[in-house]
Amino acid sequence: MVFRFNIEYKTVYGENLVLNLNMDNEEVHNSLGTTDGLHWSCDLDVTPKTKNITYYYSVERDGVCIKKEWQVVKHQLNVTAERANDYTIYDHWHDIPEDSYLYSSAFTDCVNHQQLAEVKDNTFAKTIRLIVRAPQLRDGERLVLIGSDPLVGAWDVKRAVPMVEQAYNEWTVDINAEALAVNYLEFKFVALNDKKSTEAWETGYNRSVEIPEMKAGSVVSYELSQSFLERWNRKFAGTLVPVFSLRSKKSAGIGDFGDLKSMIDLVAKTGQKVLQLLPINDTTITHTWTDSYPYSCISVFAIHPQYADLQALPELEDAKARAEAEKTRAELNALPQIDYEKVNDFKITYLHQIFNQEGEKMMKSAEYQAFFQETEQWLVPYAQYSCLRDKYGTADFSKWPDHNAWDEKDRKALANPRTKAYKEVEFFYFVQFVLNTQMKAVHEHAMAKGVILKGDIPIGVNRFGCDVWTEPKYFNLDGQAGAPPDDFSVNGQNWGFPTYNWYEMLKDDCQWWTRRFQNMSKFFDAYRIDHVLGFFRIWEIPIDSVHGLLGQFAPALGMTADEIRSYGLNFQQDRFTRPFITDWVLDRMFHERADEVKQKYLDRLDDERYQLKAEVDTQIKVEALFEGVTDEKEIWLRDGLYALISDVLFVRDHRNPGLYHPRISAQFDFIFESLYDNDKAAFNRLYNDYFYRRNNQFWYEEAMKKLPKLVQATRMLVCAEDLGMVPDCVPWVMNELKMLGLELQSMPKDPSVKFGHLSRNPYRSVCTISSHDMPTLRQWWDENIQRTQEYYNTMLYRQGPAPHPLPGWLAQDIISRHLTSPSMLCILSIQDWLAINEHLRLPDANAERINIPANPKHYWRYRMHLSIEDLAANKEFMDSVTELVAQSGRN
Repeated sequence: MVFRFNIEYKTVYGENLVLNLNMDNEEVHNSLGTTDGLHWSCDLDVTPKTKNITYYYSVERDGVCIKKEWQVVKHQLNVTAERANDYTIYDHWHDIPEDSYLYSSAFTDCVNHQQLAEVKDNTFAKTIRLIVRAPQLRDGERLVLIGSDPLVGAWDVKRAVPMVEQAYNEWTVDINAEALAVNYLEFKFVALNDKKSTEAWETGYNRSVEIPEMKAGSVVSYELSQSFLERWNRKFAGTLVPVFSLRSKKSAGIGDFGDLKSMIDLVAKTGQKVLQLLPINDTTITHTWTDSYPYSCISVFAIHPQYADLQALPELEDAKARAEAEKTRAELNALPQIDYEKVNDFKITYLHQIFNQEGEKMMKSAEYQAFFQETEQWLVPYAQYSCLRDKYGTADFSKWPDHNAWDEKDRKALANPRTKAYKEVEFFYFVQFVLNTQMKAVHEHAMAKGVILKGDIPIGVNRFGCDVWTEPKYFNLDGQAGAPPDDFSVNGQNWGFPTYNWYEMLKDDCQWWTRRFQNMSKFFDAYRIDHVLGFFRIWEIPIDSVHGLLGQFAPALGMTADEIRSYGLNFQQDRFTRPFITDWVLDRMFHERADEVKQKYLDRLDDERYQLKAEVDTQIKVEALFEGVTDEKEIWLRDGLYALISDVLFVRDHRNPGLYHPRISAQFDFIFESLYDNDKAAFNRLYNDYFYRRNNQFWYEEAMKKLPKLVQATRMLVCAEDLGMVPDCVPWVMNELKMLGLELQSMPKDPSVKFGHLSRNPYRSVCTISSHDMPTLRQWWDENIQRTQEYYNTMLYRQGPAPHPLPGWLAQDIISRHLTSPSMLCILSIQDWLAINEHLRLPDANAERINIPANPKHYWRYRMHLSIEDLAANKEFMDSVTELVAQSGRN
């Protein structure tokens, strides 16, 4: 067969176009030729074994790929007729389209329920093939071709030619060229909904195609510009609630996947289309409440056993064990908050009982065999890690007597059911099989209900987790990831996670991340990238720090001493990089205990300054010294020592000691106060250049090495949490990759306003009032009376004093305003939805808080005080939510 590929693409000197075909499960690369740098072509003489060929174009310079087409929906060529042996293809280059979200599984699978079909073979001697993308079609609609020629309906829609959706939003039709009355085709595309007997014609002039001279066995394929229908942008409403926070009458003290199905039903019943969750990954490190932090996962693939729906498992055959389990389940379920340790002990025990009773039978099933084959790459090391963690009583694998790192040689025995090694870990296989099966069923239920499940991808992993144990080359263990100071924490946030070794990850084209995203797509159709800024640069904190103030962005362009001097600041390495400790500083900080601090913790450095003794010269040493101390005065002293250690003007680059970074928020410390006014001005100029200008292009390039691969690894809808200290390059990348940003009226991205104007939200955004890291709407309302009053008068346009606490009618007004914003998604926490009903919501607003970021040891235990059954049965609440959603046009 002969294939002639043609495409128009404007190149510059030195650039070449390459055709990349996936043929017979093998990617073949072919260079195209051109005479003018615009029209490119390539002829191939091959006979493919398969019927479908997918391909894409890329641009190379000096043999290196510098640009690729959009990878989510590639070109598709169907070799449909045995008698066709000559194919001429005219293509368009596809960048990421502005409406790429319409190609996401959130829209195609959940909202529109699209069903792809195969192009049927035809018997035409000469075939004209038309291909068009029509992403604006809605649920139940199909595309047809209608034109002037009798063969294509003669403009009678009842005689229109049906088309086939061969790829998501891509429709095709074959036309018998010999049967056309004239040698050109004039036509339009029409969307039909047979159930509603409605039709929508594409706008603009009629299309036309000249029919070339063709010989028998020829197929000429035209890829046309996108069909455009007069359709408004669709907007959806949704709810944010962690799975662990769900409560039903059947659950066991914590939300589970059975509750998640019920919550999907509630969301769908009110007209909402999105249910957003927090991460569901396994976080089991210590088997204590400290494992409740859902963003500190031990595996980016494994699901937490606490989410197992015990009601969906076979019943315990032992009557006594069954009665005891039911008694414990009821007691745990009656608790106002989650008792993490008791819940997990109960669930693991119950899963062991089911495993002993049903495991052998279930693990012989075809479903289990398919699951094991699909997940073996991560499942086997995860199971061995979990077994060794429990065996040795610690997750710190450096302290294990053996197996300090994953050995690939162990895989064979661990995957063989006849070996002792397999028997030791098979319980963990069984549990993950149960969890994966249940979560897949939840996903299928959500799609059937038209609800988009939105997951969450944490930016970090636990440094003692399975991912680090299995593939340590991908992680930097000599630092800690966190966030610089912000409204949540004046000392910054130290998450304790290792940072990523992007150098190693990019070597294999980010395969670890690709596997992670693709695994997640089995359960979700949209996702939130936690702290997307981390893909540009991460806030890396020294391993011996407790707070985040001594961190630096990594990677970042550090400054030489001469560069610092060029700003007019006389750089003094010892003075500016060593903690600034003087008598006046000590008096200001420690007051009457200043002398005690000098005697116990300091040595004289020179006539002016002191230095910390070796046993307290890092924050982690201070933390260890004060471990277990609860006296408030001593805690105050400890925090003062922390502050002394971070009182520097510059920090050395973690990897190049000849480079320096201005210390974040140094203007609030004593060393800055000690500077002359002209030095303060010089430092501020340097500081602003460094944090807001110097690294912009550098960070843009860093992000573009990673994010395009990841956002195109699946068809999930990509939403990014882009709050914090946002450099200018972040919006560049997010716009280029068509990612949805996060919009909070209380944290506007425009520095010139105190509160965001909801009407200015971009369509490609997620609008919300509060997240799991923030105070709820009710808490925020009472947090700062002066700020609330200004919001009440200037944003809600109401006169007089703002009422406190927040009344239900006013919460409803605020929610209504958010719902009518232009944002594609408006997702509100379950607590904020409940704020509209004063009879349903908790009397104590503070009891609704999920997380306090300033506290790294926060206990994540919030649980709905109402069962999903009772909430769904409350007609007043359900009607209110339904009406708010409907009135906002979010459907």
